[in-house]
Amino acid sequence: MASAALMLPAILLTGALIGACGIGGVLLVPILTHLGGIPLPQAIAAASLSFALPALVALGPMRRQPELLQACLPLLGGALLGAAGGALTVHLLSAGSLMFGVMSLVLFAGWRGLRPLDIAAQAAAFLSVRSLFILGALIGFGSALTGTGGPVLILPLLMLMRQPLPFAVLAAQAIQFPIALASSTVHALEGRLDIKLALICGVLMLLGSFAGQRAAAALNVAQLQRMVALLLLAVGLWFGWLLLN
Repeated sequence: MASAALMLPAILLTGALIGACGIGGVLLVPILTHLGGIPLPQAIAAASLSFALPALVALGPMRRQPELLQACLPLLGGALLGAAGGALTVHLLSAGSLMFGVMSLVLFAGWRGLRPLDIAAQAAAFLSVRSLFILGALIGFGSALTGTGGPVLILPLLMLMRQPLPFAVLAAQAIQFPIALASSTVHALEGRLDIKLALICGVLMLLGSFAGQRAAAALNVAQLQRMVALLLLAVGLWFGWLLLN
C-alpha cells in the first residue's frame, strides 16, 4: 500500500509532463522498478503498452492542424517498424551505451534550448518524408530498447534540427502510439506483458496528460521552450546519476 501511495501520484505526474511538453514517459520504468518493485523486463513491457493512452492527447491538435498530421505520418510509420526491431533485440543488446548517448543528446539539447532564441522566427522547414521515416525508425528502435516511449529521444533531436516547436512537441506525444503498438505486441508474444498493470499506468498517464496539455496551453512559445529545455537538463542529469549507480 505504501508503495502504491507513492507510485500512483508519480505516474500521474509522468502523464502531466507528457501532456505539457511530450517528455515524462522516461520516468515510468524507474517508477515501476524502484517504487513498485516490478522486475525490469516486466516494467519495460508494461510501460511500452501504457504509452498508447497518453499518446491520444495529440489527436486534438492533429485534428485542428492537419498539416502537422501530414508531417507526422512518415515519422510514425518509421517508429512502428523500428520499435518492433528494438523489442525483438531488447535482451540481446546492452542499453548502457545507448543510455549514455541519450544522456549526452538530452543535455546538449537542453543547454541549447536555454539560449535566447526565437524558435518561432528561426524554425526550419519540415524535414523530408524520407528523413522523417528514417528518424522515426531510429527513435522507435532506441525507445523499445530502453522503455522510454519515444519523446525523450525525438524531442531533443527535432529541437536540434530547428523544427517548429509545436510540431516537435506534437510529434513527441504522437510517436508513443506506434512504439507502444509494436513493442507491446512483441512483449506479449514473449510472455512479458502484464496487461492489467499497463492499463492502470496508461489510464493514469492519460488523465495526467489532459491536465498537462491544458496547463501548457497557457504558455507562449518562449515559455514552453524554456520549460522543455529545463526538463531536458533535469532528465539528462538524472540519466547520468542512474549510469553512475
